[in-house]
Amino acid sequence: MLASLIGFLGDFDLAEEAVQEAFATAAERWPRDGAPANPAGWLVTTARNKAIDRLRRERSLAAKTRLLEVPEAVEDQVDEAMIPDERLELIFTCCHPALATEAQVALTLRAIGGLTTEEIAQAFLVAPETMKRRLSRAKTKISDAGIPFSVPPDHALPERRAAVLAVVYLIFNEGYSARLDMATEAIRLGQLLTVLMPDEPEAHGVLALMLCHDARREARFADDELVLLADQDRSLWNSAQIERGRAVLDRALALGGRGPYVLQAVIASLQADEQIDWPQVAALYGELARLTRSPVVELNRAVAVAQTGEPEAALRMVEALSLDDYRYMHSTRAELLRRLDRPAEARAAYQRALELTRAEPERRFLRRRLAEL
Repeated sequence: MLASLIGFLGDFDLAEEAVQEAFATAAERWPRDGAPANPAGWLVTTARNKAIDRLRRERSLAAKTRLLEVPEAVEDQVDEAMIPDERLELIFTCCHPALATEAQVALTLRAIGGLTTEEIAQAFLVAPETMKRRLSRAKTKISDAGIPFSVPPDHALPERRAAVLAVVYLIFNEGYSARLDMATEAIRLGQLLTVLMPDEPEAHGVLALMLCHDARREARFADDELVLLADQDRSLWNSAQIERGRAVLDRALALGGRGPYVLQAVIASLQADEQIDWPQVAALYGELARLTRSPVVELNRAVAVAQTGEPEAALRMVEALSLDDYRYMHSTRAELLRRLDRPAEARAAYQRALELTRAEPERRFLRRRLAEL
């Protein structure tokens, strides 16, 4: 609905307000009068009409003339099956090169993913107020610059690709840790991107990566307790989805893919093997770190190095990273210290990780580790 309204209105804030008003009206009328035969069509129509009424009231006739020329829609004229899915258009609008990369990602998470400002701020490791201002500036820039609501032509796709793929994968990560509906949505968007960019290996790479990770979803928790990869019940893994992910990965490799998402998908595929080749995983993370220069990737490389039997080397790698506000750095450091029989330091590291963690299953895992020490 939001994507449809933004495409119709060309205004993020007005579209959000219209959608909210439509749902509020439905919450008032439907319990009393019964739900309409076509709920989605009713909501879209109501939201459009409320937006037009607001524009009329505010007398924005000069700037919004085209909206006033749209005839008043009625419920019977709207077919739910005919409501277009305009989320890809919205993604590419949010990922316009006129916006900074972080603004592109944040705005799309807000508009497409439905994440709250606080959730997006956590993903970016910034304060909620900072993220609120960033989102506001991005919306204003789209409006002032007249950025079109459309999928760009083929020649312009590459410059938008990196931000779009980052958006989709961040949505997946949000869902993978807490909101499964978001993970499913990210996979759906990833599938659409492979249709839109069939010869782009990184699009196939990000889809393969999500499929391989999501296939382990049911094994990640047992009685609401977080279960690490080494302890997961592999019978709960979705083997058909892993094979599907590997097929998509084969397509990415056949296209010559050697980018960050393809490398991560190869790692995820290796981790689905019964006997994981940790030296190979560590080598791949090394190549990924050279490509991305990301401290988070370097942290993952340290984990793989530890799995090869070198926890001391892994600890040195972790302690060289500048990730003090990143909970997984502290939990990883704590695990390594625990393995090295340094309980006092491990307790302090677990405690710091606990302070930075919000997801309750992860908090219980950290408390359990503290109790064991």
